[in-house]
Amino acid sequence: MQPLDDFWLIARFLEMMAAEAGAARNSLMAYQSDLRGASTLMGGSLHSADADALQRLAGHWDELAASSVARKASALRRFYGFLLDEGHRADDPSHALPRPGLGRRLPKTLSHDDIALLFTELERRSTQPTPKSADLRLRALLEILYGSGLRATEAVSLDVRSIAPDRPFVILKGKGDKERLVPVSERARAAVTQWLVVRPAGSNWLFPSGRSHLSRVRLFQLLKELAGQAGLQPERISPHVLRHAFATHLLEGGADLRALQMLLGHADIATTEIYTHIDSRRLVELVNARHPLVDARRRRS
Repeated sequence: MQPLDDFWLIARFLEMMAAEAGAARNSLMAYQSDLRGASTLMGGSLHSADADALQRLAGHWDELAASSVARKASALRRFYGFLLDEGHRADDPSHALPRPGLGRRLPKTLSHDDIALLFTELERRSTQPTPKSADLRLRALLEILYGSGLRATEAVSLDVRSIAPDRPFVILKGKGDKERLVPVSERARAAVTQWLVVRPAGSNWLFPSGRSHLSRVRLFQLLKELAGQAGLQPERISPHVLRHAFATHLLEGGADLRALQMLLGHADIATTEIYTHIDSRRLVELVNARHPLVDARRRRS
């Protein structure tokens, strides 16, 4: 039987995170760095540490930023959870690890009215007697970014065959080369079809530019210009803000957090949870309207 030591257990933990949790390569490297660093500080006894030892370990993190402490503590909690699940420990000492208050800012987003202003401006442009091809391209991009929650790189690097009028989804390869299936709305497919009529030939990119595809920087600039012309402050909009709006508005509409995690391509559900900044009043109204006990009370009355 393999004797227990930190490096062997860390390697098994990383294998589990890759196979079962689908952690991306960068995430795995961060876990490895944090766990091996902690093991070194503890003289190779990380796997057998008790609560007092973990409190002493946390003392080495006093000069670090709260975000770094939170990341390291999170890695150790996952590691000890793994040891417990696999029977390598009978207890989990990670309750002794610090939980720094990060004061994490909520992601910037846009309201439904803000989104409507953007689309109204593009509708005005694209319904001219002779619309500019650049406006048709931007309309297709906006439909894809807000309608499917794609990252900027994912959107600008789409293959010309990736979106078809009769196929309501696209298969993407996102961070960590992980593939995911993303629905594409009828509106987005119609906008892409209109763009394809005027799209320059001779490229495999859906949104070609020179010898490659439209750059993320140029997309960022185009969205800023659109925002200003639509009556919004340009600094409020970016491709990532549209992705935030996609996620926020889906949750407000009742979407399941796990489904949203799949749509966004997040390896960890904790990343998706930042989008749960929904109006507390709406949550109260949701419980009052949907809870089964409310229905039972109505039937009795």
